[in-house]
Amino acid sequence: MTTKQPRRGTIWQAALVAIPVLLGIIAACGSDDDSSTADKKDSTTTTTEPEDLEMQADDFVSLKDMTPVRGFFVDNPLGHLDEAVAVAEDLDGGGEYPVGTVIQLIPFEAMVKRAPGFDNLTNNWEFFSLEVSAEGTKIVTRGSRDVINQFGGNCFDCHSRAKPEFDFICEKDHGCDPLPIGDDVIHAVQEGDPRPARSG
Repeated sequence: MTTKQPRRGTIWQAALVAIPVLLGIIAACGSDDDSSTADKKDSTTTTTEPEDLEMQADDFVSLKDMTPVRGFFVDNPLGHLDEAVAVAEDLDGGGEYPVGTVIQLIPFEAMVKRAPGFDNLTNNWEFFSLEVSAEGTKIVTRGSRDVINQFGGNCFDCHSRAKPEFDFICEKDHGCDPLPIGDDVIHAVQEGDPRPARSG
């Protein structure tokens, strides 16, 4: 008994009909996958600006409105004051100060912690030379490496000598050169801050 073989023309005709159908199904599936991947990318790719504090003259306050820590003053207008004070109060070096921390020893100069990438060489500190009066604060000079303080010294040069665990903050045992004035003079200058307190 012989089996009837299908004609080749019929097989090729069926294949020619099936191929476009299969390609259509594959293309449809691929486009669905691509769109869902795109949707996933859109829903998960969000860019937010890093937190930073670019101080203006009016942002500086009287030392009376700042938090005293062992003879210098700390503030953080971005709301991280507790964290900043905790770092300052750690005698062994409390790590890095949070962005937005303002440190002042005397009214005429300040250092402000900026966002990562501001200047890696200064560990992202910006230094300020200020003029103060009863009317408020005026910024004389600001920058990372070329600000000269009231004693004629370069702020960065001095603060860069602080031991790494103190995040550029100079105190008597932090590795910085000693100041040319005594604690009594520093205290008198602090008390003489002419800017009125904003609180209370």
